[in-house]
Amino acid sequence: MKDIIDRLAGKHDLTDEEFERLILCDEPEANDYLTKKADEIRQKVYGKDVYLRGLIEFTNYCKNNCRYCGIRCANKNVERYRLSKEDILSCCDMGYDLGFRTFVLQGGEDPYFNDDRLVSIVRDIKKNHPDCAITLSVGERERDSYQRLFDAGADRYLLRHETADKAHYELLHPAEMSFDHRMQCLKDLKEIGYQVGCGMMLGSPGQTIKHLVKDLRFLQSFKPHMVGIGPFIPHHDTEYKDCSAGTVEMTLKLLSIIRLLLPDVLLPATTALGTIDPLGREKGLQAGANVVMPNLSPGNVRGKYLLYDNKICTGDEAAECIRCMTARVAKAGYQVVQSRGDHIDMIEGNTY
Repeated sequence: MKDIIDRLAGKHDLTDEEFERLILCDEPEANDYLTKKADEIRQKVYGKDVYLRGLIEFTNYCKNNCRYCGIRCANKNVERYRLSKEDILSCCDMGYDLGFRTFVLQGGEDPYFNDDRLVSIVRDIKKNHPDCAITLSVGERERDSYQRLFDAGADRYLLRHETADKAHYELLHPAEMSFDHRMQCLKDLKEIGYQVGCGMMLGSPGQTIKHLVKDLRFLQSFKPHMVGIGPFIPHHDTEYKDCSAGTVEMTLKLLSIIRLLLPDVLLPATTALGTIDPLGREKGLQAGANVVMPNLSPGNVRGKYLLYDNKICTGDEAAECIRCMTARVAKAGYQVVQSRGDHIDMIEGNTY
């Protein structure tokens, strides 16, 4: 297995069969070696720096009915909320004072936040904090909408593809949602000029090893600037409530594989990983991740944005979140930096 890992680290590619062998490998020595090589690569590209993204979950309304999601429109048990523009700007002001230089506006696909409203919010954030990056994570929109938001000052866009297999996508989503449209959205975002993030759930219902290899091939061809992966965690108000969650081990392994496959990618250690393991985010950093996303949302709404059960940090205040995260990062052997944390292109020598 070490030969396979060395080849992935050196050439950033393997055969499909070799990817399958690596994913399925349960040899502790080989898995430790994979983690070590991934950490070496991330330190070669980014050093020990870990970038903060200030997460603002500004609406839990969603028009979609994804079968795995706790805020799906059919879930009548959710206490819905929307933050006002003033609330969002206040979160950014507070985050800026705490040292954040990237704000991530994340929400369900909420028709209330049309182009005019979102453009106004993006423009005002950029006006108030011109040295900061703005990341949007608000789902599928049409190309002209993405263009307007980009022109208003949005720098980055996160849209997880969830799975690169069409049949698997259709298992996880209702019939009115289109795999082809999701992929077209990602293509549009990249062509417009966004720094684009995609990613998948690990251990989602119906997922196979071949699906994961297909995901890796998609990442390899699409070349995203960021990859957000995390374990599937069931929510009690969905049809997948009794399914098993994804595992820490598989999530860490895929983080390391993706780091070796795409050495310069920005790779978060996610809240979901911290939810299934109290030290999950620290382990994620040691496996190749270099981004964390503390929550800047007001305390009174954090417990309402629940895509899955048992989400952590729903009761913390923002200042406490960043103190805790900074300490966790240091304990793992890295350092939080006050920076936009742009993607570094190793070949071109550019940042985005």
